[in-house]
Amino acid sequence: MRNDEKHSKDRIAFLEKKLRFTSHLIKQKGREILSNYTITPPQFIALQWLHESGDMTIGELSNKMYLAFSTTTDLVDRMEKNELVVRIRDDQDRRVVHIHLLQEGERIIEEVIEKRQNYLQELLVDFDKEEVDMLSKLLHKLHLQMEQD
Repeated sequence: MRNDEKHSKDRIAFLEKKLRFTSHLIKQKGREILSNYTITPPQFIALQWLHESGDMTIGELSNKMYLAFSTTTDLVDRMEKNELVVRIRDDQDRRVVHIHLLQEGERIIEEVIEKRQNYLQELLVDFDKEEVDMLSKLLHKLHLQMEQD
């Protein structure tokens, strides 16, 4: 049975709409939280990548963020000016420059993520353990499927 036959078009349309609306609300709340900090949403995303993946080159960060190299360079320039990151030359190849997350960048990203998690915890207060476990399992399964696509 093909996937489009397995699930009705109405059910897929409903899921797409709910995921789109949920994504929008998460992004909106994230921006609201960020408004109390001196970083922009793109800077938050860059700091988050550095926090989760460690040092990387501007090219690697550009690819992760789906931004042009020049746009990412400008972003890193501003973050470096605000002492959130620092450029470090590679010992083996001086042409390679890694972006390193500084303590202030680490502090901001951890605070913002904690506030986002607190927001989610507040939203889930009326969900029982089984519902949260099922939601986690299904979102994980959907995420894995999307990464393989």
